[in-house]
Amino acid sequence: MKAYFLFFALLAPCIYSIAQPNSPSRSILDPAYEPFYHGVASGDPLSDRVIIWTRITTANASESVSWQIATDLAFSNIVNSGTVNTDASKDFTVKVDATGLQANTWYYYRFNGQGKNSITGRTRTAPISGVTDLRFAVVSCSNVTSGYFHTYRDIVNRNDVDAVLHLGDYYYEYKSGSSVPGDTTRIHEPDKEILTLADYRMRHSQYKLDEDLRECHRQFTFITVWDDHETANNSWKDGAENHTPGTEGNWANRKSDSQKAYFEWMPIREKTPGNDSIIHRTIKFGDLADLIMVDTRIEGRDEQVPGTLVALTNATLQDTTRTLLGVTQRNWINSELKNSTATWKIIGNQVMVAPLVVFGTSIANSDQWDGYPQDRKLVFDNILNNNINNVVFLTGDIHTSWANDLPYNRSNYDVSTGAGSVAVEFVCTSVTSSSGNLPLSVSTIKQSNPYMKYIDLISRGYVLLDINQQRTQGDFVLVSDITVKNYTAQTSASWYVNNGERFLRQASGPLGSRTSIPSPVPNWPSGIGAAKNSIVSLMCYPNPFTKEIQIQYYLHEAENITATLYDAKGQKVMEKEISGNAIGLHEETLNLEKLSKGNYFLQLSSPKGKTTKEIVKL
Repeated sequence: MKAYFLFFALLAPCIYSIAQPNSPSRSILDPAYEPFYHGVASGDPLSDRVIIWTRITTANASESVSWQIATDLAFSNIVNSGTVNTDASKDFTVKVDATGLQANTWYYYRFNGQGKNSITGRTRTAPISGVTDLRFAVVSCSNVTSGYFHTYRDIVNRNDVDAVLHLGDYYYEYKSGSSVPGDTTRIHEPDKEILTLADYRMRHSQYKLDEDLRECHRQFTFITVWDDHETANNSWKDGAENHTPGTEGNWANRKSDSQKAYFEWMPIREKTPGNDSIIHRTIKFGDLADLIMVDTRIEGRDEQVPGTLVALTNATLQDTTRTLLGVTQRNWINSELKNSTATWKIIGNQVMVAPLVVFGTSIANSDQWDGYPQDRKLVFDNILNNNINNVVFLTGDIHTSWANDLPYNRSNYDVSTGAGSVAVEFVCTSVTSSSGNLPLSVSTIKQSNPYMKYIDLISRGYVLLDINQQRTQGDFVLVSDITVKNYTAQTSASWYVNNGERFLRQASGPLGSRTSIPSPVPNWPSGIGAAKNSIVSLMCYPNPFTKEIQIQYYLHEAENITATLYDAKGQKVMEKEISGNAIGLHEETLNLEKLSKGNYFLQLSSPKGKTTKEIVKL
């Protein structure tokens, strides 16, 4: 979301600077991870299985990658293993639904390819019954150009959560420079607004190379949904505010490309085999909590009502046929809530549910549930009419922190008792994305919206959500300056909802530490290699191609490189000098439209190394 939550939000200024000599000036690749530079990840835990993921960097047309999952770090008790083939159609990603596991159990996993092991990951299956407590880190909105990912690092350092819930904007589609003074490594790759499958894959690649995000993925299982920036700002099912068909192509193609790349690069299980457009799903954590992950962004959403402030009486706003969720998903959500037998129903959702009214006459942001009041009413009606207790919404998107009661009718809400509230909502701030300059004070917002119990409009961080049979508590953990590498973290506020109540209470203090989590996985398992070549070719898209290819490569030393193309007989047919390359990640587009159809070999060479990839012209 770009309006953030109000109408005057401003983007933080980008600050460009020159990197120090001999230091990386682009995103960093760790040679010790070869050929699994992007690390490992796991996600969508069930009681008997979990998704495990990696990506192998290769110059071959296909690769065979083996995997193991064990109960111990030494892999002396391997409970499942196998081999997976991958190729360019999957962007050389490897995703395995590792089955045959025990419920509520920590496991270790690794991959092997080209004779080398990946780094070891850690994951956990969901419980079936008897679980007394759960703890999640809730995050959203991580823009690599805005600053360092201290939030991910802090989750790793505290080592006390069962899973990480990512509510969207895992990356950003924009072209933008680094906002970190003195550090130009955090510049988006490719250095443009992303539009195509190749672009989205490269952006995923860049984010997975961040050491803090990569380590968080390695230590904890992720449960994710997308928001708008995984495709384009303020998107809906048939378009986006940040998409111009005349100059940026067909929206359906752009959306489909972004979704394909998302399912390739994220440890998410397909709800329906072969369908990468649906992400709503329920993950059960025994009889304690059902985690209902929804898509309020592009599955069923109608176009937003235009305007910065929209009157509550606006005719389009009051159109009861307009939907945020789509009829199919809304019916599914209501059914999941009605049929749940878990104590808590936790809804992972992208945009703010609580009404946010300005001056008593207008909604502040039509991109939120406020812009689709009929859907909110129908979900709330289902909760009340079926006497469904203990519903907690989790929200991201707006780069600010909020703890809200959710009134059925604003005029009938009792601020002193919480009467009139249907459920509660914890809104996590961003990992790094700016909240801009907001024109209203916290006190002014609360005066018009008294069901909003806690608001922080400035800080970055996450929500630590702790669930037991008696209550669900959310701690707002905020990190210090994201533009410097060293950081501190502190809990700024703690709010909870009791079992059987529908409103928030302020906690007497923050959550304590949990000691039941095993120690973090050590950094370097045996078998991991170190890259010898000064140049690493990460990606080449598309392949086969018709007109041009995009290449993504990494230099361990600052040096000029040469791109040379050879035909099947070994004859040189093209050569291009690429100068001015600093240490770090780069991308280049080669126009090869005039080539004849056939097989070719693309060689990237520097004074200290070279790499070759076979490509096919259609």
